[in-house]
Order: sequence, then structure tokens, then C-alpha cells
Amino acid sequence: MFELKKVVSSLLMPLPALLIIGLMGLMLIMFTRKQKSGCFIVLFSLVGIFLIAFQPVSSRLLMPLERQYSAFFPVDEPINYVMVLGSGHVVDDEIPPTSELSRTGLMRLSEGIRVMRIYPGSKLILSGYAGGSDVSNARMMAKVALALGVSKSDIILLETAKDTWEEARQAAAFVKRKKLVVVTSASHMRRALHEFHSAGLKPYPAPTNYLAHDKVTQFWSKYSPKAVYLEQTERYWHETLGYLWQSLRDWASGYDETAIEPSESSL
Repeated sequence: MFELKKVVSSLLMPLPALLIIGLMGLMLIMFTRKQKSGCFIVLFSLVGIFLIAFQPVSSRLLMPLERQYSAFFPVDEPINYVMVLGSGHVVDDEIPPTSELSRTGLMRLSEGIRVMRIYPGSKLILSGYAGGSDVSNARMMAKVALALGVSKSDIILLETAKDTWEEARQAAAFVKRKKLVVVTSASHMRRALHEFHSAGLKPYPAPTNYLAHDKVTQFWSKYSPKAVYLEQTERYWHETLGYLWQSLRDWASGYDETAIEPSESSL
């Protein structure tokens, strides 16, 4: 089910979907007599690709989602755990550890370390499965955290969680009633908190990896289609699909909150 969800969601991303639509239009032009319809479909595809990579469109879509939660500021009570949710990575011994993490993963980890250092004695929980590689994302983040000066004794690994639903339930079984800060991308925070709340936790949010901004002043940057703006639109659509899936799953399951026992590992 997890793999099927990933495949379907990948095909429903704006760029692949518009390219498929454009290909269908070309097939109409080449193999049928419906050239006008085919031309219209190709034009629709091209205009769509332009719009999703256009800053006024992409930022307007993503910013409201990212700005629902403000940056983390110290709270007047002790924090026991800081949990960094998993993201992508590669395993390549020829590049620095910081480059083996995805940009999103590195941003999340650096924010988690920042928050952790505000509270001496707190532990850093790193989660994420291997994703087809020989090293879990949790362990890869730990490798980078150690390189950045975090003590090995302050790191806890949860290496089997494939998605946020599993991460929340593993955290609930481990953290119990202690105070927790959750670090994830700003666009993902709403869905993440929903999962943690449904698992019986009330963590403090620490959003990071903000992508959308409305302060772009150079007109050549603001009004030229760019890959960075395409990423913003895809991030918005990814979270929208995720929220719809989350709502459908919760409705179908009746909010089943059965916790998964965490698989703990030591470094």
C-alpha cells in the first residue's frame, strides 16, 4: 500500500501530469484527425507548465500553507525530546555527509540541533527508514549530527518509520507524557501535527525549510519560470494530496490510534 501510494502520488504531481496530458495531445495530432483538439491539449499543457513554474502563482499557493505556524521560540518549560522527521538521502562515500542528506533533510536536522541546544539534557530523536538503501535516513542524519558536534549519547534512532503516521505512533510509544518538539518542513507541519495529535501527543511545532516568499524584488527573477518555483507548486500539491489521503484514511479507519512499538537502535 505504501509503495502504491507513492507511485500514484508521483504521477499526480503537476509536472508529470501536465507532461502526460501534453503527450496525449501529441498522439491526437499524430495518429488521429482531431488535430485541433490535440493542439488545444498541447497548448493547455504548455501554459500549465509555465504557470506552475511562475513565482506569483507558486508562492501564492504555498505561502499560506507554510505560514500557519511561526518559527520555534523557547518555551517556559523543560523539553525532553526534539524529534526530526525523516526525509531523503543518498549513500555516497565520495561526498561529505552533509551532501548525502537531501536539502530538506539537512534543513530539518540543523533546526532540530538548534532547538536541542536551547535545552541542555534533551535528546534528539531521528526517524526515517532506509528507502531502498543500505542505511536508514535516521542513521544518515545521525552521521551528520555527530559531525556537527552532537553527542552520541544524546541521539535516539527510530529506523523503521516509512511515513509520518508511523513516526507519530512510534514517538507516542517512546515519548509517552514527556515534552516533545517536532521538527519538519513548514509546508508539512499541519499534516504532521494532525498525526501526532491523533497519536495522543501534543508536541511543540518547529517548522523549517520555508520555500515560498513574497519579497522577490528583481523582476527578471520574479517573472521568469524557474525550477525553484516549480518545486513550490509541487510541494503545495503534494501536501494537498497528502491531506486528502489523510482525511480519507481517518474517515475509513475511524481514527484508529493503535500505536506501533518503536524499533530503537543504538549508534
